[in-house]
Amino acid sequence: QDAGNHTLLTDFVLSGLSSRPELRHLLFFTICLVYSMTLFGNLLICVVTVHPTLHVPMYFFLRVLSFLDISTASVVVPKMLANLLAEDRSISYTGCVTQLYCVVFLATTEWYLLAAMAYDRYVAVCSPLRYAAIMNSRACLSLVLLCCCGGNVVSVVQTAWVFTLSFCGPRRINYFFCDIPPLVTLSCADTSLYEKQIISATVLVILTPFCLILLSYACIISSILKISSAESRHKTFSTCSSHLTVVTLYCASGTLIYLQPKSSDSQDTKKILALIYTAVIPTLNPLIYSLRNKEVKEVLIRVMAVLKK
Repeated sequence: QDAGNHTLLTDFVLSGLSSRPELRHLLFFTICLVYSMTLFGNLLICVVTVHPTLHVPMYFFLRVLSFLDISTASVVVPKMLANLLAEDRSISYTGCVTQLYCVVFLATTEWYLLAAMAYDRYVAVCSPLRYAAIMNSRACLSLVLLCCCGGNVVSVVQTAWVFTLSFCGPRRINYFFCDIPPLVTLSCADTSLYEKQIISATVLVILTPFCLILLSYACIISSILKISSAESRHKTFSTCSSHLTVVTLYCASGTLIYLQPKSSDSQDTKKILALIYTAVIPTLNPLIYSLRNKEVKEVLIRVMAVLKK
């Protein structure tokens, strides 16, 4: 019977961010504004970092990061906005599978990319004389492809595993997009083995890159302390602290969501955390990683001057 119900299931219903109708329009305009900022900021970074003066590994990685942020937000936010105003909040079975695969792929790839970016900064600060040789264009492209391959493997395994579960209960997902924890709660099968597996995946995908990022920045800070110029130390510390703040926020939200996949008593909290890593952080990344950078701002001023002419 379970297998039959699983086979006959053709769609799910997303409950959305809030069950309170009076909040729908406020949420719609707020999230629409955040999404517009995400698109504008990240597209701006993609355009500006193509400038010849910014053809260095750091800006190549930033361009890829911006593309991932646009993709992550675009996979989740448009459907969420439509559901805030529509009465029919259903999503097809195929659409749910596709959305889950894309979210996991993009989030995992971004985590690995953040680790690669931390390594790039480590080489730049700790081995400046060998930086050009180590972080050449081939090495940078290989790192990005490796991140994508890792994201694809994790996403295929996680998506396939989730959709082999039997969904014999209600088809209503108490969430605003198809994600692992709310789908697991719909299963009538024993998910204890899967919950152990998702904890292992969380360690592999989130905590391991986070530890590597912390290690890289610890080495960077150690090198910074040897710099004689107080102004240079302050500037580098400011940059490192900004990066680590975003990474820590991303790590905390992801870890709290996935370490207890079948916990339903804190579903509203998980919605807020999911909103942070799918909509808020993609908006912050251009500000933290790029637009505070002096070189990027100089190129941006030149581009704006050309556009005015």
